[in-house]
Amino acid sequence: MAENTENNNPPDALAITVTEEKIINNNDPKVLEQNPESTSKPPVKKSLQVRHLVLPIALVTFLLSLPFLFQAIWLIYVQQYECEGILKSLPRLQLVIAIGLIVTFFLSNGVVYSRTRFPAPGLILVMVPLVVMFIVGSSFGGSFKMETRQIPASPRWLKTKVNSNSNWITIKSCLYDTRICRDLEARSYNLKFDDFSTSKLSPLESGCCKPPTICEMEYVSATCWNKTNKEMYTGGRGSDMDMGYDEDCDFWRNDDTVLCYDCHHCKEGFLRTLEGKWLKLGTFLVVLSVLLMISHLLLFIGTMLEQSGG
Repeated sequence: MAENTENNNPPDALAITVTEEKIINNNDPKVLEQNPESTSKPPVKKSLQVRHLVLPIALVTFLLSLPFLFQAIWLIYVQQYECEGILKSLPRLQLVIAIGLIVTFFLSNGVVYSRTRFPAPGLILVMVPLVVMFIVGSSFGGSFKMETRQIPASPRWLKTKVNSNSNWITIKSCLYDTRICRDLEARSYNLKFDDFSTSKLSPLESGCCKPPTICEMEYVSATCWNKTNKEMYTGGRGSDMDMGYDEDCDFWRNDDTVLCYDCHHCKEGFLRTLEGKWLKLGTFLVVLSVLLMISHLLLFIGTMLEQSGG
């Protein structure tokens, strides 16, 4: 019986040896393939690398939202240009845009703050006002071929409102009250014709305070011009001159209350002033909304990669 016990010990020792060899050879490639959990460190490193890229994108997104807030403050406190308030739709539109910019600013930063909790809903939520801003800004530049006169602050809408006789009577009275032409006269009191002709005038000063150059009137002062004996062009076939310019020559008066306020040039100067302002605002909305949309899209992609472990 003792001999049988001694004969059974070697197999037990052999089994222990095989088990130890299996533990020692646990780093074998075949074992690693069967146990992918043992290679968990590389995804962690990739996740950290993605996070290092996401944080700068989040910072850039915040910085891109700051101009929205500054522009909104400017629109609220600077208000509109001279006599722009006569076109009542423009002040209201300006206030609505300012509120929209403020809402977009806080919404954008709220999405950045909660990007890890609600990435997809946050992206959709912030894209809606940005797309609206893009469309509104494009309309201010007259980008739509199907543009109608019903779009406030669009070039066609502004032209229709300014050329309206009922509106222009009030506008020219407002322009006179702003003393634009009186300030021009005081500023150029000692200037000779050569110096005055090379001075830079605003569209309103050039259109409302002096006669058109084509009239070839004699310069006395900035707001005083004498008609010459030279025959005026009255318009006819085959001429390269615009009939509107000839009419402006007849509208001119040296009276401070008249000057060229009834001229087509004065209307064009006022129209250019309004178009310039709203075109700049439209360009701002288009450029910033596109940049912010791209930034939020990159932030969403980075967040998805970060949550999936790289």
